[in-house]
Amino acid sequence: MVRIENLVKQYGKLTAVNDLNLNIETGDIMGFIGPNGAGKTTTIRMVATLLKPTSGKVFVDGIDVVADPEAVRPLIGYMPDFFGLYDDIKVWEYLDFFAAAYKLPKPKRAGSIDDVLELTDLTIKKDSFVSELSRGMQQRLCLAKTLLHDPKLLLLDEPASGLDPRARIEIKELLKELRNMGKTILISSHILPELADFCNKIAIIEQGKLVVSGDVDAIIEQCRGGNVLHITLLDRQEEALALLNGMDTISDTKIEDGTIAATYIGEPGEHYSILEQLSKNGFKVTSFSEAQVDLEDVFMKVTRGAVS
Repeated sequence: MVRIENLVKQYGKLTAVNDLNLNIETGDIMGFIGPNGAGKTTTIRMVATLLKPTSGKVFVDGIDVVADPEAVRPLIGYMPDFFGLYDDIKVWEYLDFFAAAYKLPKPKRAGSIDDVLELTDLTIKKDSFVSELSRGMQQRLCLAKTLLHDPKLLLLDEPASGLDPRARIEIKELLKELRNMGKTILISSHILPELADFCNKIAIIEQGKLVVSGDVDAIIEQCRGGNVLHITLLDRQEEALALLNGMDTISDTKIEDGTIAATYIGEPGEHYSILEQLSKNGFKVTSFSEAQVDLEDVFMKVTRGAVS
């Protein structure tokens, strides 16, 4: 659905996007992750035909976005991080305006508006003024506008930015529904645990360069670097530490907040043998668990916090 080849965007001496290569398959939900200033928004705006690359190519559904932007625009739904809303019109008027801008035939507009209002749970606000909506509802309205023409590809730049916890959950559930509808989505966000709930792919960018991309589970596994076991004992922590350090299957140990953290490098699924060894040597284990690696751990491991 999206093919990015050697993409570069420069502003004078500043290189915002630096030789970026990325593929998004049809039906993928790709989380686009990076520190502030990494080049995420610039990349999304180039895919959305709003910025011309300095060099390189972007194709959406096989169409060159620079050579034929008019053919690309009906295929995409773009939701910017700072969206524009007109306060002095009603919700249905706002959507009708954009339906006309998307060149939806007039007889079909009312049905399309009702469909997106139902999908975004805004039907009850159809006749309300935009200025009367909460930020969360305004965010959903912007997403409703983005969906009016039933685009194949959604480009969502920080769709949950500035929302309270309830509104974020509502947006997340809506994105899951869009995934179930078969939409291809490129979504940037700083709320990494939530991305893991519905993204099957991630791409991490820093200083305009792609750091890592691919299947979420595969990247988490690559970054695991050994399973970390958390072991809590009733007593004799230092003795247990000495025993663990003498095991071939343990590469590193430390005590954090009264709990031993031990990196297990033995056979996958065999870490229970560590518990057996501790019990056999008379240690009273009160808890024994394997730490889970998540997107935040991956992000902290592969990035340095640098900006362009």
